Amino acid sequence: MANEARTKNGYRLATELVHIDSDAVKDSYNAASVPIYQTATFKQTEAGGAGSEYDYSRSGNPTRTAVEAHMAKIMRAERAFVVTTGMTALDVILRLVKTGQEIIAGDDLYGGTNRLLTYVSQYNGVKVHNVDTTSVDRVVERLDAVKTRLVLLESPTNPLIKIADLRTIASRVHEQCPDALVVVDNTMMSPYLQNTLDLGADIEYHSGTKYLSGHHDLMAGVIGCRSASVGEQLYFVINASGSGLGPFDSWLLLRGVKTLGIRMEKQQSNAEQIAEFLEAQGLKVRYPGLKSHPQYELHQQLASGSGAVLSFETGDVGLSERIVESARLWGISVSFGCVNSLISMPCKMSHASIPAEVRKQRRLPEDLIRLCVGIEDPRDLIDDLAQALKKAGVDVKH
Repeated sequence: MANEARTKNGYRLATELVHIDSDAVKDSYNAASVPIYQTATFKQTEAGGAGSEYDYSRSGNPTRTAVEAHMAKIMRAERAFVVTTGMTALDVILRLVKTGQEIIAGDDLYGGTNRLLTYVSQYNGVKVHNVDTTSVDRVVERLDAVKTRLVLLESPTNPLIKIADLRTIASRVHEQCPDALVVVDNTMMSPYLQNTLDLGADIEYHSGTKYLSGHHDLMAGVIGCRSASVGEQLYFVINASGSGLGPFDSWLLLRGVKTLGIRMEKQQSNAEQIAEFLEAQGLKVRYPGLKSHPQYELHQQLASGSGAVLSFETGDVGLSERIVESARLWGISVSFGCVNSLISMPCKMSHASIPAEVRKQRRLPEDLIRLCVGIEDPRDLIDDLAQALKKAGVDVKH
């Protein structure tokens, strides 16, 4: 499903992804590719240090400026920032929360997010409430007009693929807690399929390692915000902590973003076919593109597509392990969003840092298998899953 939304320039997003605005970087040689300014410092023209836009790459670098301007355009953000990892992006955002304030977060979160929230809860004096964000009421009942500072959401969630009514939650939060910020980890959808700032979020962030880069050769994080004042607060933290993305990695990220549209279309098409194949085997498949998904209609209202991550249950941990280990094309690995397909068991890998008792409390199935679909021929991917299922002892239906 193509993203038909148009930017302020009047073009569709697939077009804007490829074209860098000419004012995003100043280059006297008119290079076709944004130059890599691989330098730590910049010469000044005056003894007092004034007279130059840049002085030290921790504070700013022309290559980083270019990718930040490009991401702000794509995300329809007032301002965007690129940092060293997706978790760095969240860490920067969490610096806006003071001791005594509270965070409302989902009960189905990426394992690294859960780990960082546990840390700020234990050491920073910040109360974290984990709730089922598929219920607006569960979020609202935890709101405190004085204490609530952040409402942290994922939709779809990782790895249970649950959908949060982002638009309604953002509206209710802003009504009851004017000083609270609605923050959405939009990594699972990418800006190509879902724009959470338009849905009412104050901050949207991504692991640029995933779809934005697309090749798993880069670590990066991206933050976009709706207001200039929030942008200034975020920039202060990034500059003070030195967490801005380096020039070469900024260039790699910019290069990857150009092909986001075509990659996402192919990966999503593959994922839809694979989800249908697995559902036909009688497995419980979690994918928002299936009409059997309990929040199928809601997701269609929020996003222009269903993405390329899905999960399914087998009912037996041992069976799931055999399936994962029998796959040939599907690499056993954490992460998602790259051009090659990956398979994993979240409870043993990406979410293993969440204690077993907490996983049980949050109803995270230990037998859950997550598929991160790449751009290969879908027939080969399905054939490989079929042989893995057969080898593991599943009676495959064609």
